[in-house]
Amino acid sequence: MKIIKIRILHYVGYFILKRIIRTGGKVKRKKEIIEINIDKVIFPNKGIGNYNGRKVVVKGGIEGQQVRVLVKRKRKSHIDGNILGVVERAPIEKEAKCPHFKECGGCYYQTLSYEDELKIKTEGVKDLFDSSNIEMGEFLGIEESPQIKGYKNKMEYTFGDAFKDGDLVLGLHKRGRFYEISEVENCTIADKDFTTILQETSKYFREMNIPHYKKKNHIGVLRHLAIRKALSTGEILVNLVTSSQQELELNGFAEKLKNIKLDGHIVGFLHTTNDRVSDSIIPEKVEIIYGRDYITEELLGYKFKISPFSFFQTNTFGAERLYTTAREFAGDLRDKTIFDLYCGTGTISIIMSSSAKKVVGIEIEEEAVEMAKENLMLNEINNTEFICGDVLNQVDNLNERPNLIIIDPPRQGIHPKAINKIIDFNPEEFIYISCNPVTLVRDLRIFEDRNYRVKKVKIIDMFPRAGHVETVVLMSRK
Repeated sequence: MKIIKIRILHYVGYFILKRIIRTGGKVKRKKEIIEINIDKVIFPNKGIGNYNGRKVVVKGGIEGQQVRVLVKRKRKSHIDGNILGVVERAPIEKEAKCPHFKECGGCYYQTLSYEDELKIKTEGVKDLFDSSNIEMGEFLGIEESPQIKGYKNKMEYTFGDAFKDGDLVLGLHKRGRFYEISEVENCTIADKDFTTILQETSKYFREMNIPHYKKKNHIGVLRHLAIRKALSTGEILVNLVTSSQQELELNGFAEKLKNIKLDGHIVGFLHTTNDRVSDSIIPEKVEIIYGRDYITEELLGYKFKISPFSFFQTNTFGAERLYTTAREFAGDLRDKTIFDLYCGTGTISIIMSSSAKKVVGIEIEEEAVEMAKENLMLNEINNTEFICGDVLNQVDNLNERPNLIIIDPPRQGIHPKAINKIIDFNPEEFIYISCNPVTLVRDLRIFEDRNYRVKKVKIIDMFPRAGHVETVVLMSRK
């Protein structure tokens, strides 16, 4: 009997050891699911609750909700988790009008009235300023988006399956899932032409029986469908992204696109080849199947060429309000020199140029700078120049002293090594345009330490139903 017990322990120990080796020393633990009430929401849309006296932080959530949470990580200060579902709605919630809301990961606020959504966003930004002890100066509130439905001028869809080994689908990732795709044929925030193109594309490639690219084993062909539309001109650019694992004959699909009935009109169809493991669209090779590789948008009386990979605000008419606010904050620009840092395709530079003496823009993306220079010629502007390079390095080469510096950095904010170099120019004023108030207030603390104060703040809702906003800040020397 004793020998049998020893053998059993020996085999159990062997299998445990084998499992530890196979998992790299990590034994998979049973998933823990808890229920919490969302007591507070902090920007950007992080729900805060409490479980047995410990703070719980989740992505998403609306104050007043009771939710089921999958515990991801237990830290010393708090528990991180993912919301699995809503047990009880918040008092301010209503029935979502989007049929994809429960499974699609694109929107947070479909169950709220737009007025309540704006209140949550406003309070979130104000709380960030308050917690950082930054005076807002004159707070001008939040400007609502001109459109709440169909406002997006760019969508990137992913090929996949709704469940393992299921039929080919084209859509957006399911909420909290990396592999599963949700068909979004009734998406309320995308332009309706996008939905029509999505439906026809999905149907065509299902009939052609071409496999999608599987992210687990990196085998397959179809990866993404990216669509851009100039909402003022109706021009549409379609970009099919595939791996190089199968040679595709795309003339048939091109003819299909030409015959689709749309409100706008397709001016170009591109084929991008991308064999990188990353799930993002990386243009290793781009071929024009027909038409051209750009669309032309009109904004505040100016024309802008937009390429498939260059940055342009996803809410065209919201962008007009954003840049109008920046122009109003700038005031009288006669005889003034402006630096536009992180200038992208030159949108802000060009809008400011008509009133200024000179504008200098800096942007790290070479393609964006080339497009910015084309936009100068398109609008017959001759008092503006664009420099390609990292702001961190290029500011060292600027010999002029600006009267105004406009900063519109990416979500991570201004590079820590660049911010003091920028402030060293000592202009009369700064305009900081931010898509991430968290990094905005972090940077504003440095500006305050360097003798600048916030004069005006205005929030622009560029992303209805999503958790983000744009914030425009005017600063002047104390």
